[in-house]
Amino acid sequence: MKKTFSILAIALVLLSCNKEHRLAMASADKDFILKVANKEYEKKKWTNALALYERLTNLVAGTDDAPEVLYKSASAEYYDKNYKLAGYHFKRFAESFPKDPRREEAAYMSALCYYEGSLDYNLDQANTNSAINELQDFINNYPNSERAKNINEMIDELNYKLEFKAYENARQYYKMADYKAADIAFENVMNDFPATKLKSKIFNYILKSKAQLAINSIYDLKKERLDNALAYTRTVEKEFPDTDNAKDAVATRERLQKEAETFAKLQKEVEARRAELTEKQKQAEAKLEEKEKVKKQIKDEQVANKTRIDSAKISTPEPAATFKIRRN
Repeated sequence: MKKTFSILAIALVLLSCNKEHRLAMASADKDFILKVANKEYEKKKWTNALALYERLTNLVAGTDDAPEVLYKSASAEYYDKNYKLAGYHFKRFAESFPKDPRREEAAYMSALCYYEGSLDYNLDQANTNSAINELQDFINNYPNSERAKNINEMIDELNYKLEFKAYENARQYYKMADYKAADIAFENVMNDFPATKLKSKIFNYILKSKAQLAINSIYDLKKERLDNALAYTRTVEKEFPDTDNAKDAVATRERLQKEAETFAKLQKEVEARRAELTEKQKQAEAKLEEKEKVKKQIKDEQVANKTRIDSAKISTPEPAATFKIRRN
């Protein structure tokens, strides 16, 4: 019996609350709507509270209640994990009410919303870039704020996310054995993030990319790429002395030097073969030239003979006509 009574009591309370919310949604009484909205807010019924605060937007415009409605709307959006809307509302609050004592907190919450809205590294990072800008703006506007203490840590975390995304994109090229693209992509990561925490890994991948590109290169580009890769092994060794990176650089250099020696022998053979083919081609061209010369000589002689014969015909007169006397 007691259990049944408790269930009925809870049901009546819920019905009463729902009725009050419905009345507020249908009402034009600003004070009543605000009262019910604040009740819903206190009960952490964010969706209900937001629906009522939205109704109040026009009703409280220009009144003393406007800052409260906007701030609580932003807070409810934040607690409901609608970070994009929350950030927008907090930012609008800070800009619209510069003299409100909550302005700094609103600016901080706006930056925090952008931070919370940053997606995983493998997704679009537009929000991450926006978050970094918002956090930096907060530090610029409130350099002495207590809230600024952890801002730099958040910025570092977001920057690392961007670094790691760029690093992973470059690593995909390496996995696909597109070593030229991998080399360029990793170099770009270093240019974009010179203080990256992934520096040793990036240098290692650049070294491996250059080595693979050189070893698997076409003949005409191989020497240049081998020289480039060998030079980079010394860069790595100098940049990371007494580390695994340096050991890898030395091992890679030994492998590249053997490849360079093998290629040097191949180059000699190729050059010798080219010289041989060039000489044969010259001889063939000389023979062909000689044949053409003989042909031309014969042709010239034929033309000269024909000219002499034709000249003789023209200079020799036709014999005179003779008449035979008929005999009886």
